[in-house]
Amino acid sequence: MKHSNNSILSRFGFRFDNGSAHTARTMMLEDLQLLLSYVNHPDSSKNDYLKAIKEDNCLGKRSGKTRILTSRYLVYLYSLDSSTTIFKALRYFWERDIEGQPLVALLCSYSRDSVLRLSKPFIEQLKEGEIITREALEEYIDKKEPNRFSKATLKSTAQNLNATWTKSGHLIGKVKKVRSKAIATPGSVSYALFLGYLTGVRGESLFVTEYTSLLDSSKARLIELAEDASHRGWIVFKRIGNIMEVQFPNLLTAQEKEWIHEQN
Repeated sequence: MKHSNNSILSRFGFRFDNGSAHTARTMMLEDLQLLLSYVNHPDSSKNDYLKAIKEDNCLGKRSGKTRILTSRYLVYLYSLDSSTTIFKALRYFWERDIEGQPLVALLCSYSRDSVLRLSKPFIEQLKEGEIITREALEEYIDKKEPNRFSKATLKSTAQNLNATWTKSGHLIGKVKKVRSKAIATPGSVSYALFLGYLTGVRGESLFVTEYTSLLDSSKARLIELAEDASHRGWIVFKRIGNIMEVQFPNLLTAQEKEWIHEQN
């Protein structure tokens, strides 16, 4: 994910640092699901989320230390801040499209986690039904980032990445991982289009970004699902032949529109 306007994209909640939650955790889908059903108001503040994890122990963690670490990794992956554009949009689609939650979580964490982004080409080049070993992913990461990780960290990172791609539907299997097809939904497609839109992509090109490619779907299917989301009133999608326009009137504040304008 290389963008020339990283400083503006950082305002929206994208992350470009070298860090990763995946050296220690997966994308934490179950924790996120529990947290967002416990703190169930879309306007809740970051402090509300942190209090729910650390004080109320809504995630049922055994020790104070684990609660603190859990909150830190969840913030890293999702920001948990309703004033952050990409988290606010995550909540919007999350509540409206239960089936799409795993892919929505993947899209958000992908926008914020460098090592998850690093692993994407490896997963995408696998054919459906192909077996993937942890060792192969370790080798791939080590080639891309030589000597960055110790052997132990490399192993846990590859394990966590495999678990994340399993939660999102790109892999199946407990011990033996096999490439499968993720199942796109109207909400996950809308969120992928929105992330592309924030990076400055417009029109038909929104259907062929790094975000939509995470959805394992043909362009025709993505368009179908965008039309569905538009009928539901989640996004605005207009199409005349090959001329397409996608808008997000429910998701952008005046300030955010100004940042988009600056970027253009």
